[in-house]
Amino acid sequence: MRNKIVASLVYIHGFNSSPNSDKARQTRVWLTGNRPEIDFICPFLSPFPSVAMAQLEAIVADLSGTLYFAGSSMGGFYATYLAAKHHSRAVLINPAVRPWLGREYLLGDQANYHTGEVHRIEQEHLEQLQCFNVELITHPTDFLVLLQTGDEVLDYRLAAEKYADCRLVVEPGGDHGFVGFEKHIPAIIEFLTH
Repeated sequence: MRNKIVASLVYIHGFNSSPNSDKARQTRVWLTGNRPEIDFICPFLSPFPSVAMAQLEAIVADLSGTLYFAGSSMGGFYATYLAAKHHSRAVLINPAVRPWLGREYLLGDQANYHTGEVHRIEQEHLEQLQCFNVELITHPTDFLVLLQTGDEVLDYRLAAEKYADCRLVVEPGGDHGFVGFEKHIPAIIEFLTH
């Protein structure tokens, strides 16, 4: 007999990533084996912020039952916005904090790490990100934030400051991909569902 789906976890991959990222695959496998009543949804998102958010909002609009979010890097930035808007819990992994600032290196042609697809990022795309900024975390108990100090892409201290009142896990070392993520999955699901 098929398990009844009672909740959905929308996992939001990072910029230039995909549903085939290690963290997304590990979470999908864990849920299938341990919590099959939680539907795992990880769409392949456009690199353009306004399009990506429209994709995510369309998915959320079609869901019923309890809703959770998880996101890595840029996905963590998007997950913050969606969790605040939909009064949901979220887990953020090395999240971007103000991704429209200091990201000029993203301008121009960018290739997706998984598909090789090339797209051109313009200044207007970085500016679109400001529309999804949550300046103040008004429900900090809704967020679990996983940070590694060895993140070579983002300064973990910016996230540690922004999410200071949330449940924070700060590990020394590691990297932007978050080394050892799979061992955190049971605690992540525990946080989301309780």
